Amino acid sequence: MSANAATAIWGRVEQQDFRSRVRGALLGGAIGDALGAGIEFNSLADIRAQHGAEGVTDYVPAYGRRGAVTDDTQMTLFTVDGLIRAQVRRDTGAWHPPTDVHRAYLRWAATQRDWGPDEREPDAGWLAREEWLYAQRAPGRACLSGLGDETMGTVEKPKNPDSKGCGAVMRSAPFGLLVGWEPELVFQLAVECGAQTHGHPTGYLAAGAFAVIMHGLARGESLDGSVQRALALLAARPGHEETTDALKQALGAVRQGLPSPERVESLGEGWTAEEALSMGLYCALVAEDVRHGLLLAVNHGGDSDSTGSICGNLLGAMHGETALPPGWLAELEGRATVLELADDFAMEMTQGAALHGPGGSTQAWLERYPRS
Repeated sequence: MSANAATAIWGRVEQQDFRSRVRGALLGGAIGDALGAGIEFNSLADIRAQHGAEGVTDYVPAYGRRGAVTDDTQMTLFTVDGLIRAQVRRDTGAWHPPTDVHRAYLRWAATQRDWGPDEREPDAGWLAREEWLYAQRAPGRACLSGLGDETMGTVEKPKNPDSKGCGAVMRSAPFGLLVGWEPELVFQLAVECGAQTHGHPTGYLAAGAFAVIMHGLARGESLDGSVQRALALLAARPGHEETTDALKQALGAVRQGLPSPERVESLGEGWTAEEALSMGLYCALVAEDVRHGLLLAVNHGGDSDSTGSICGNLLGAMHGETALPPGWLAELEGRATVLELADDFAMEMTQGAALHGPGGSTQAWLERYPRS
């Protein structure tokens, strides 16, 4: 495909709308993550005792600052990095996106054990050179052990076959931003990448379901319709029952009355994949606006940063970046990095043919996202 053909498919207005949704999804997820980071291990009673009857209404200090993000955002960013590299490598004929995403996750794993970037690593790319990412922010055990060596887990031979923690689902929003893909392929890719660390069917099927819901939103479809598509795809997969039930519980909770922290807690605590997805989804479904939805998603006695992150991904993709509260954006850790990566992803998806291909490649792009 020529560059002209690529831009003919993506009109200027469509490109701007897509970029806004990508920015919204990644920044919204990071904001939700940061809102929950300081209360992740607190009970609802403790949150209210410390912050008032409404719970937290703003960032609270975590990891030495306000607006700090956790492993949820870190891993989401490396998912994006892996997906861009997969697109760039497609020109070489080496087309296996799960491998590219796995390599990106190994680069994340290095940030959890190394003091800082290794400048001697020519293929690290720009994201792995961001010093602020070299910080441990309560990473999940399954993520660390699943990426503890270079062997890639697969659905047939997954890593941590008994793990259904939320570590796979919380990083899977970017798969849904592959708007040129069919929903079935988005689902499958998220499932395969989820099995790299979380081998229980619920652990990786929840990741697939979340990706498909995000995919619908990124295409401008309704949240409810996107959930229905996810349910249809889940129905054909062995071991789908827990994830299917969790999505249905989120939909059912919407009809049970006004939203409240207690209603959020009726869906679980968020430590497992299906509960985190259900809680984040419910808060997005009932949100009056982004602020309302995110505060609802973090004020509970469970995995507040993960449910906040999932809700933020959904609301950001639905409404775009301009719907995000500017005060929270201004204080968000790593905002410049998140924004830069979001714009690179949007540019790769809409203008990739102009950046690399048989007719020539932009050297600066290949330095940012090496093919090796």
